Amino acid sequence: MLSMISDLSHLRDCRTGRVSSWDKGGRNADYWRIAPGETRVLADIDGPGVITHIWMTQPNHYREVLLKFTWDGARSASVLVPLGDFFCLGHGIVNSFESLLFTASANRNNVFNSGCALNCYAPMPFAEHAKIELINQSKEDHTQYFYVDYELTPAEQVAEHGYFHAEFRRTNPFGGWGHEIEVNTPQANVANKGRTAWESNYVIVDTKGRGHYIGCNLSVTNFQNTWWGEGDDMIWVDGYKWPPDLHGTGSEDYLNQAWGMQRNAFSRNGSSIYEPDTIPNTVARDRGGYQTSYVFHIENPVHFGKELKVTIEHGHGNHLRNEMSSVGYWYAARPTKVATPPPVAKRMPVMLDSQGNWIMDPRNQCPGRPIKLNAEMKRMKQAWAKKK
Repeated sequence: MLSMISDLSHLRDCRTGRVSSWDKGGRNADYWRIAPGETRVLADIDGPGVITHIWMTQPNHYREVLLKFTWDGARSASVLVPLGDFFCLGHGIVNSFESLLFTASANRNNVFNSGCALNCYAPMPFAEHAKIELINQSKEDHTQYFYVDYELTPAEQVAEHGYFHAEFRRTNPFGGWGHEIEVNTPQANVANKGRTAWESNYVIVDTKGRGHYIGCNLSVTNFQNTWWGEGDDMIWVDGYKWPPDLHGTGSEDYLNQAWGMQRNAFSRNGSSIYEPDTIPNTVARDRGGYQTSYVFHIENPVHFGKELKVTIEHGHGNHLRNEMSSVGYWYAARPTKVATPPPVAKRMPVMLDSQGNWIMDPRNQCPGRPIKLNAEMKRMKQAWAKKK
């Protein structure tokens, strides 16, 4: 933060520009209307340069619309993420929050599909060309206001910088082995080590090449009325080994919190959507809700030379079967293909009915691979059944 402030006085050899949705007729229709199924180029910039700020506002379609960023004419996008999730708002829900890299401002908080201002301040350098597109995969016209602010710079000013990447992943539901078992009970405390963890944990990022990982947002739809965490983060640098290069102690711990998540949004970590605020007063409070949390490794990025795999258990030993989605962020030495999001129907939020029951619609699901039961898991499931 101090270096950012001190850089304000640094005079640099660059030219500032902006692409926006302003009304070219000089009137006040300062938005673009994008038809169903249409892909529209928002920004097409010749470099070298760096995108310094993105502002967007829209009334809806936070999961139906995709943002696509392509650097230097690469054949594949380096960002391909639903609009809301890119800005750390999962589930198609809007809420006001502030962090160092992303902010959001809404008049109506913790609701689906309402107007919201979204900002991204992550620097995005490029050597030759930057292309930002919006893909409307909804069945309606999409209304979009936007700014893309950038600087054109000498080539040497971006030569040592990485390309910004972001990828969206989702499992609905996660393939946990014992969802009936509550977190922090002896029956949930199974061993999860070695190749079992490598193959079973929820994956946030899995990429090849050289770069550094700068964090993620993680969204959970909690189908139980209990704590959804206790899953250790496990990050492997440059291939499998046991233990992994970075092994954490629990979900909230990786998110730089403790004793569960709290109603806060700090510069480097916090809750952009806080679960207790998303449970309607009109339904019985014996159901869980929606949570989106974020953590940014600003001072402590995870450097990798050949490949990176960022994972986290869902429930200790991966026993839970909640809906899980995420966006991982990193910089890479070269533009790299990211994971393709599920089809629009399979990334839509899981909804509650008027009685507070989760609507489990198979058309909405993209299940994670079921975790194969081992002998310990079978014993724990039997012990839980007897306890209940």
